[in-house]
Amino acid sequence: MNAIPTVYDVAERAGVSIATVSRVYRSPDSVRAATRERVLAAATELGYVPSGNARGLASRSTGVLGLCFPDYSDPDTVGAEDDDAAMLYSDQIIRGMERAARRHGYALLIAASLAGGPESLVAQVAGRVDGFAVLARTVPTEELEAISRRRPVVMLAGPRAQDPSLDHLDHVEVANEDGQYELTRHLIHDHGLRRLAYVGLVDDSPDVEARFRGFRRACAEAGIEGATAPALRMPMMTQAEGARAAGLLCEGGGGRPEAFVFANDQMAVGALQALERRGLRVPDDVVVTGFDGIPLSRMVRPALTTVRQPMVRMGEEAVDLLVRRLGGQPPREPVSLMLPVGVVRRASCGCEDTTAVPTLG
Repeated sequence: MNAIPTVYDVAERAGVSIATVSRVYRSPDSVRAATRERVLAAATELGYVPSGNARGLASRSTGVLGLCFPDYSDPDTVGAEDDDAAMLYSDQIIRGMERAARRHGYALLIAASLAGGPESLVAQVAGRVDGFAVLARTVPTEELEAISRRRPVVMLAGPRAQDPSLDHLDHVEVANEDGQYELTRHLIHDHGLRRLAYVGLVDDSPDVEARFRGFRRACAEAGIEGATAPALRMPMMTQAEGARAAGLLCEGGGGRPEAFVFANDQMAVGALQALERRGLRVPDDVVVTGFDGIPLSRMVRPALTTVRQPMVRMGEEAVDLLVRRLGGQPPREPVSLMLPVGVVRRASCGCEDTTAVPTLG
């Protein structure tokens, strides 16, 4: 039986270095067309099939990028008839990373964990990848520091200022505050609403707090008092908690608010369902809004007014930054990207469905 051809055989047949052969398979656009064709022709003649292990030995790389995030899956969406309906925030980021990783010739290794568990997964993932993306506050600072000394790390979401010790890392976030500000202004100025209730999170989430700052700023500019703290802080941002929040707001003293402004779409969807069970009409009796722009937000009835953030693009940008660092490309200084969001006006606030209106950060 003939020996299995290796990357060294292909390099010798094509008259190139093994690094060039590796680039042909991992990042074909980085190799001149004539050279790329010569390498592929040599591989075909030899019957060479690229091996992840062989690539790793030749280039000291794995050909894999990693993503670590807390498990935000909502048990209320499990088993949904339409798979797109269950696509939540982290799912969309994964979609973007997978798309960009494939374009650059990388595979993606994903680690999702509930609170208290990420630490045990981080070392396993980081040891098997060339570069690492992580959602804010998923991994302890000390561990990220150690990982970033060995391989490039990109932080996703959460403001850079949240942890100055991580300023040396590349960072991708969205304009949370500005998006919530524009949505709240829309409710106040276009719909004439004054009694607004913001529903946030018990946990100290930097993204949710940024959204509340936008809500508070719009209320302050309109002279609306009492918006110095969220009306409610829920333990989780799930549909079940959104439904419970709607019940609490309906039963609370002082009269029902005119609008329930939720920190994410999942809670808002749960509230829509709870309000329907109570016989309340949205938006006639109460307005409901969300944040994120997950597919489920346009499938519910009434369709949900929300702030759409570019979750897929976040994943793509993270991969592009990692690949740039792995290739030694400039700039040397850490990159901080603020991606724009857009207000999507739909029936749950009394508007006809519209496309997202961009809001720059």
